[in-house]
Amino acid sequence: MNLTRWSARLPGTQRRGAVPAARAKTADPAAAPAAGRGLLGTGRADTAPATGAAAYAADGSVQVTGAPPIPEVLTSLPALIAVTHGSAHRVGFVNDAYTDVFGPRSTGAPAREALPELDELGLLPLMDQVHRSGKPRTVKARKVTHGDTTAVTRQGYFTFTCTPVDADDPDPERRGVLVFAADVTDQVLSADRLRESERRLHETAVTLQRSLLPQELEQPDDLRVAATYQPGGTDAAVGGDWYDVITLGAGRTALVIGDVMGRGVRAAAVMGQLRTAVRAYARLDLPPHEVIQLLDGLASEIDATQIATCVYAVHDPSEGRLSYASAGHLPIVIRDPDGTVRRAEEPTGPPLGTGGWIHTSGSIPLGPGCTAVLYTDGLIERRDQDIDDGITALTGALAGATGSPQVVCDRLLRALGVTSEHDDDVAVLVLQYPDRTGDDAELFRNASLDLLGGVEAAPRARAFASGVLASWRFPVELRDLGVLAASELVANSLKHGHPPMRLRLRRTDRRLIIEVTDGDEHLPRRRRAEPGDESGRGISIIATIASGWGSRRTPGGGKAVWCEFALPEYPAETE
Repeated sequence: MNLTRWSARLPGTQRRGAVPAARAKTADPAAAPAAGRGLLGTGRADTAPATGAAAYAADGSVQVTGAPPIPEVLTSLPALIAVTHGSAHRVGFVNDAYTDVFGPRSTGAPAREALPELDELGLLPLMDQVHRSGKPRTVKARKVTHGDTTAVTRQGYFTFTCTPVDADDPDPERRGVLVFAADVTDQVLSADRLRESERRLHETAVTLQRSLLPQELEQPDDLRVAATYQPGGTDAAVGGDWYDVITLGAGRTALVIGDVMGRGVRAAAVMGQLRTAVRAYARLDLPPHEVIQLLDGLASEIDATQIATCVYAVHDPSEGRLSYASAGHLPIVIRDPDGTVRRAEEPTGPPLGTGGWIHTSGSIPLGPGCTAVLYTDGLIERRDQDIDDGITALTGALAGATGSPQVVCDRLLRALGVTSEHDDDVAVLVLQYPDRTGDDAELFRNASLDLLGGVEAAPRARAFASGVLASWRFPVELRDLGVLAASELVANSLKHGHPPMRLRLRRTDRRLIIEVTDGDEHLPRRRRAEPGDESGRGISIIATIASGWGSRRTPGGGKAVWCEFALPEYPAETE
């Protein structure tokens, strides 16, 4: 509050430029200072001139006539007002609104004694600054506890403005400070409610986002997997970053990460539909580029205005490679056991929903001891640098990031400066293919046999399977089931497929996998055999005795038919 603006209305105050002229027209040289002291005095009406209506004289001075006394004007104001003078801030006036909040206050004593609440609110040092500098100061939304007429204690918030009075007076004891307090309780409470509402909306948005992501990642037999999601910003907008891990059977694992551009419920809805579609397409066990091709068509049907990127990868431990296809997404980075970091640069296509593009699959070695990282742009993209610089920073951070997948996730976030204040969503998916040694290596074995010749390949396959399963010390019951499954798969391949053919056995710490590949692309299907049929029962037998089975086309042409058995919880048979 600046009293200079009142100078044309209030008695005893004038525009600063007109003060010398006004004093020059006063018969008594002490009249002008006395008028000033009417504001800083005891607050009695007879201490101030009874004139107040403004009129300008020819010399530019202000003549005030007909206004009520200053104390009466200040007393009628709803704001809290106190006036002090001198370096000790002796109280000269307090209005009724002030006493309603803080109780009756006496005048004449220093503010530290007469107005202790100002000391408790930390205003006395501020008043010292105003008294010395002659410049107003303000503190906002100070919490005040007071009692009303019913003796009920209430809390409110006031914004205090300390304004200099008679700042041009050379005598410091005649200079004063006017304390003006406006009740801002409603505004503060409204702001608190708004912040609380925004906090709850943000928590709801994050909960919605996390509910659309996997609640618990599938843990494949051969891989160690961890993921992290860091929501960006503090607003209630939901992001579109997502990831998933899908076990395909036969030891193979699909990994996917994507990003729907923009924020809000629409982005989250598109993200949820794409994630559901990926899981459905993955169950078909299609090559990565065919999954991306299906997603491309689906994305344009869901919402043609939304841009989404995605990378879909499949890891096959028997081949030691990661096959992938990318729709406008950032490259996968892989750390070798020696610390070398590689990028899966090609191939890549445009984002999902663009249509008209034929996607292709690529592959990159991922052998024992390797770590792969799939991520969204929030991890590496910064407004002040090129995205290639961000990828370079990621490769440097990954080169030194060791430990479990979750530890690698945390280290990458720290190394790239991702905090809770980050302005973009971040999703990171880390997978490791452990290099198993010692007793652990005994639980992960591979064996394969090329099926050469005609019908004589079947007995050789049975003998091979029996010997391998015996060497792996499986229980007799599981060994017999495994030999039967291998025999049926080989017989099916000999009847309906063509060379090259191969029988492959694989064990993990949780399952036995039997797989037969051949050069024919026709996928078998389970059907009901009639009583008189001499064939058509092989797949039904496999589906009955095994815990799971499936088939897929292989990248080089041909197909693979597999089944798997869950290992018993009791110890393996010893010889």
